[in-house]
Amino acid sequence: MRSMLAATLIAAGAATLAAHGAHAAPKQTAGAPPAAQTPAETAKTLAQGERQAIQSDLAWTGDYNGLINGEVSDRMIAAIKQFQTNQGHKPTGVLNPQERGQLAEAARRLQASVGWKLVSDPVTGARVGVPTRLVPQQASDANGTRWSSSTGTIQVALSRRKEADLSIAKLAEQEKKEPGRKIEYSAIKPDFFVLSGTQNQKKFYIRGSFKDAEVRILTVLYDQATEGTMQPVVVAMSSAYNPFPGGVQVGPPPRKKVEYSTGTIVGADGAILADREAVEGCLSIVISGYGPADLADRSKEHELALLRIYAASELKPLPIGGGAAKPGAVEITGVADPQSQAGGAAVTTVKAQLTAAGTTGGLVVTPPPSLGFSGAPARDAEGRFAGLTTLRLPLVAGAADGAAAQTTLITADTVRSYLTGVGVKPVEGTTKDPKASVVRVICVRK
Repeated sequence: MRSMLAATLIAAGAATLAAHGAHAAPKQTAGAPPAAQTPAETAKTLAQGERQAIQSDLAWTGDYNGLINGEVSDRMIAAIKQFQTNQGHKPTGVLNPQERGQLAEAARRLQASVGWKLVSDPVTGARVGVPTRLVPQQASDANGTRWSSSTGTIQVALSRRKEADLSIAKLAEQEKKEPGRKIEYSAIKPDFFVLSGTQNQKKFYIRGSFKDAEVRILTVLYDQATEGTMQPVVVAMSSAYNPFPGGVQVGPPPRKKVEYSTGTIVGADGAILADREAVEGCLSIVISGYGPADLADRSKEHELALLRIYAASELKPLPIGGGAAKPGAVEITGVADPQSQAGGAAVTTVKAQLTAAGTTGGLVVTPPPSLGFSGAPARDAEGRFAGLTTLRLPLVAGAADGAAAQTTLITADTVRSYLTGVGVKPVEGTTKDPKASVVRVICVRK
């Protein structure tokens, strides 16, 4: 493994997904024309979290090979230019909104393709990102947890052991002497070490830490034939790995102070269906174009909420007729977050595929729609209501800023059952264009 890649793998902490920062105007001298910003200067006007997110996404696309720390560097700008070139765009080194969306979508597709999930391992106490589709087999014992592919070509292991009178340097030397290992890169830091190279014709990456007489080690082992797939995955795993989360509890991330989602009109009397999590803990709820809304009901069982607006006329409820959602092509109609559409509030329709989520019986939406689409209705090719989309961050230990949103479908049957339970009679039939039945929901929290 190249030393440049290995340097990447010592990045600590998950890459943070955050909103774009406001672009600051460059300083100007009176009477002089404004000076053009360099790509690096423009990148520095972004919030650090967004810079980390860009670095993480570029690492997933294979364009970036550096620390995922949010610091602007020549390597980061070069990676942006490489991505732009690969996409057939002019390599300016500055991502416009369309290119940023393409980059995020490309990273999400790659994450979805490997089943990327951040987990907190109950055996070792460490947090790690796991490509669950590549290593679906999991086994644990008192010493740790191991994930592997069915053929053993890819293996991920978390291990722990008690050992006194040890240092990071001594621990690294122990790992170097394991039989069959040929070290191509090593780095020893005050609180962790990194080793990479080959081991019995396989590539390996090891990151170890020592604290309070306990050793915790992440080991990734994979066939060289899988290197093209595994290189960005290992970078992401290194970035997400936290051996000692410090007692942070597993749980959902905090919600945004102002959150935008999509509501579906289901009753001419002002009944609006919404994603429960998107309207959780709101001080006020506003339906764009109509005004304040009341939270009439919410159901954790169904993951749905019912909102009501009053004195609104000519509402067009969305038909939610019979039928069950099945894997296949769908169209999703929603209102993307203002940040995704330059402050706009347009209702748009995107195409997606529903696929079965393994043995859970759920349906996964790919590619995931933009932020703001949580609660958006999906229709099949015949115009029948298939269900509502939900965007969820996986439960992780610590901050979940680097976690990719998982988009699933609340099926039509579940929606009908919920509406019947709250006294709303679903409208029958189909529709070719549901845009008139879709609204933006704005939740303001403390």
